[in-house]
Amino acid sequence: MSFVRNSMLSLATAAILVSALAPIVGAAPAPGVKNIVLVHGAFADGSSWSKVIPLLQSKGYNVTAVQMPLTGFTDDVAATQRALARVSGPVILVGHSWGGVVITEAGLDPKVVGLVYVAAFAPDQGETVGELGKPYPQPPALASPSVDQKGFLTLSVDAFKKFGSDLPENEAAVACATQGPISGAAFGAQVSGAAWKTKPSWYIVSTIDQAIAPDEERFFAKRMKATTTELKASHVSMLSQPKAVAGVIMDAATKAQTATAGTEQ
Repeated sequence: MSFVRNSMLSLATAAILVSALAPIVGAAPAPGVKNIVLVHGAFADGSSWSKVIPLLQSKGYNVTAVQMPLTGFTDDVAATQRALARVSGPVILVGHSWGGVVITEAGLDPKVVGLVYVAAFAPDQGETVGELGKPYPQPPALASPSVDQKGFLTLSVDAFKKFGSDLPENEAAVACATQGPISGAAFGAQVSGAAWKTKPSWYIVSTIDQAIAPDEERFFAKRMKATTTELKASHVSMLSQPKAVAGVIMDAATKAQTATAGTEQ
């Protein structure tokens, strides 16, 4: 009887341990892609993802935020390609704003199995950012950038208040202070191929965006047949609504491989 009693106690203890460990096991990402590479936009740097990164990491994802030089399209793509080269295994590639142009090109890498566009440009071959925006109203946030002697553009604090109209003013001021000036010539670049044509894509539309017209974003999402989410957010939804943005990225990570397999069949 003592043996039976001890065995039952051992089983009970094991059950308690399994129950206690369950939350830890649950922290692992759902089956699917484990690697996320984040590409920032113009007038920004990798810190623009600072609220999204810990949410993804807490779920077990391996996250890399690219630091682009913003010195030109080729340089920005090269920086993203270097980040992809450091990652082992399939990747979800995420781009915000100008970063959408970059991931459209860099996403041709075979490691990339899904694309997430966050209020981002998504050109096709032969298209430039400047031309794509012409049918839409001029964005208030980009109405009067400062241009230095080298052709690099920066935005004022007032412009950043429009850029991040749903952010507290102190956060908009920090975003302005950490902005990366971008070469104006970058906006005339053309992609050599469009990754969204062959890979599953997700798109987050910002419905109160003052940097890219919301209808332009809807045009990109519809053209690429993206899984689309609309947020009542400014241009920087990853700062104002990080949980929603992280949720879309995790949805892509869970579903991208299956979607890619379906495309190849």
